[in-house]
Amino acid sequence: MITKKILKRLRVASGEKVRLKDYSPSWAAIPELSALDSEGVEQQAREVLARNVEELEASQELLWANDVWSVLVILQAMDTAGKDSVIKHVMSGLNPQGCHVVGFKRPSEEELDHNFLWRYMKALPERGKIGIFNRSHYEEVLVVRVRGEVLERQRLPPGKRDQRFWKQRYDDINRFERHLVRNGTVVLKFFLHISQEEQRRRLLQRLKNPRKQWKFEVGDLAERARWDDYMEAYEDALSATSTRWAPWHVIPADHKWTARALVGALLAHALSKLALKTPSVAESDLKAFVTARRQLEREARER
Repeated sequence: MITKKILKRLRVASGEKVRLKDYSPSWAAIPELSALDSEGVEQQAREVLARNVEELEASQELLWANDVWSVLVILQAMDTAGKDSVIKHVMSGLNPQGCHVVGFKRPSEEELDHNFLWRYMKALPERGKIGIFNRSHYEEVLVVRVRGEVLERQRLPPGKRDQRFWKQRYDDINRFERHLVRNGTVVLKFFLHISQEEQRRRLLQRLKNPRKQWKFEVGDLAERARWDDYMEAYEDALSATSTRWAPWHVIPADHKWTARALVGALLAHALSKLALKTPSVAESDLKAFVTARRQLEREARER
């Protein structure tokens, strides 16, 4: 059982200075469950996820029917941390018509001609729907920060690219998300925290398995070489943008089933807090329904 106490422990408090070394990427970071062996962890995680998928299926139908709220799930992580598998397993029971996934790649020329949030704004979920960002606007303070050449392609006005510059980007992101929340979008942010050693193991696994080699890119090693720079960028971003209205959750990701179960539990919990109910029908419509039912029943008798 994943309790509210455990889920709360994963949340980064507003104003907290994040040090990722304080967040173990392994399941043992959660004392209540650390006594289980690896087989027991996977089995329990499967059972928890199955229950959460059932809850999400019911909640999604009510979300769609109410047409008031939308949900934005943001997944950020280093390569191989399991974003795709989280999407595949956690969202497995959802109706595709009410759920869409967006993966952001290198920006197009059109996107570079707009502000850095523009392409993310265009991809936001409609009311009644769940949207998943597989990478997100946080790339603009992560990879763009670590790799200066990416920032240079953004055609920005002249100026220093110092700490003040990045603070302004954090402020823009916080205001953007505050605007979304005020207008009915639930923003859920997950950082899948994988260890450097586990990433090495998974990259090797891809290289050794012909069925997984297509997932490997030589550029993955160049990004891995910047590991410390990325960890610093993540710590600064998580510290600056975990707010009361859109907090970050640091998900231990060395064990994939654990990560899936935790994300599923947090998503199910967030939807349950909306207290969604079947929409009521106006009295005038109910009278019309009675007439319609009688007409359909009469057609059946006349056949």
